[in-house]
Amino acid sequence: MSDLPEVTIYTDGGADPNPGPGGWGAVLVSGMQMKEISGADPATTNNRMELTAAISALGLLRKRCRIHLHTDSQYLRRGIAEWVEGWRAHGWRKRNGAPVENVDLWQALLRESARHDVDWHWVRGHRGDPLNERADALATEARQALARGDRPGRPAVGQTAEEAESLPAVSVYARGCALGVPGPAGYAATVAPESGEPRVVSGGWESATSNAMELWAAIAGLRTLRERSSVAVYTTSSYVLEGATRWLAAWERRGWRTKDGRPVKNREIWEELARVMGDHDVHWFRLTAGADVEESRMAAEAARAEAERMRDGKTATT
Repeated sequence: MSDLPEVTIYTDGGADPNPGPGGWGAVLVSGMQMKEISGADPATTNNRMELTAAISALGLLRKRCRIHLHTDSQYLRRGIAEWVEGWRAHGWRKRNGAPVENVDLWQALLRESARHDVDWHWVRGHRGDPLNERADALATEARQALARGDRPGRPAVGQTAEEAESLPAVSVYARGCALGVPGPAGYAATVAPESGEPRVVSGGWESATSNAMELWAAIAGLRTLRERSSVAVYTTSSYVLEGATRWLAAWERRGWRTKDGRPVKNREIWEELARVMGDHDVHWFRLTAGADVEESRMAAEAARAEAERMRDGKTATT
């Protein structure tokens, strides 16, 4: 018989539409104690919210526990029980060679699972199980709160409770703009602390690409932070998101060469991003370009204005 504390967890998550604004919820029960947690993301998928719910619940527990985790997601249940070890062994590729979706979250889930002794259970959703229904309600409430204009909460991906409590939470919305390929260009980031008003930092370059500006926008936002923080970086650029979460470490190991041996483009900017990321606990999220998120729109408008100033002959800044 295990002498570990026993915890029962029910998780749920979803997006409406999918992809779109999403929410997640979790209920944790240990003896007579019960705790509920939830969160939301302005641009996500059902699967990402299901994974985030499980990661967040496991990360909340400060010591090793014997856990019975219940989910109505076959993607989560089969992924962690049947698929993930094969994906990891094959460099996060599926059998057909395609990249695995949501690698950042699967890796975080593996880290959190390793801290505990976890049994994974699938339950049929919306069949009257009270804790499954409550997790679903928490996820829906979080998504609806976000739709009303509440700011997304601190991401819990990969964090322990102690880490989450000790670091100030900040969201950075990064946008770039280039009037040509390359051409006059601008970058901007809206930096939104958990408590306090958002502020925009921006600048322009005489000639750059959109990719370079999207990267520099994230750097500019991170540079404004004066203390180590838990940072959620939101970007509309798949180039930035994939690079930061999947490619960057491999590029560094290969001496800034791509898999086929070519020099990495924008190497100096990626090196600077790696440096400033090292100062913080950074989590990356994808927004669609048309996402109805005020902070992202603010950054996009500022980046465009900077690019137009560069086009009109104003002084470039860095």
